[in-house]
Amino acid sequence: MPLPPMNLKILLPFQIFVAKIDVSRIVAETRDGSFGLLPHRLDCVAALAPGILTYQTPSDGEVFVAVDRGVLVKTGPDVLVSVRRALHGADLGRLRAAVEQEFLTLDEREQSVRSVLAKMEGDLIRRMASLHNG
Repeated sequence: MPLPPMNLKILLPFQIFVAKIDVSRIVAETRDGSFGLLPHRLDCVAALAPGILTYQTPSDGEVFVAVDRGVLVKTGPDVLVSVRRALHGADLGRLRAAVEQEFLTLDEREQSVRSVLAKMEGDLIRRMASLHNG
């Protein structure tokens, strides 16, 4: 007896990006590499790395979605993917380039901004301490 297919939802902060039923397979990327989900897989949670998420349905065939960091949760037939950003695309090469250019570059900028903010906070605390002690 075949297992019932999965239901996939890809959620962005303010909208549902994809809602598909009848999904037969999902492949996602984590920091440790790619992993696949089939309907019989046990429930799981995974932290996603920026990369390409692939899913397959009988009506759409194989579909590629570029996703930013996020989390994937599988409970029974339902698979929820929550990410900050996602892009559709038919050309896998262009999607891979979008991941590298948009998602990973932004992460580098965010790290730079965080570093500057941490330095500013440290300077502010030192000045406040010198005023208090002085």
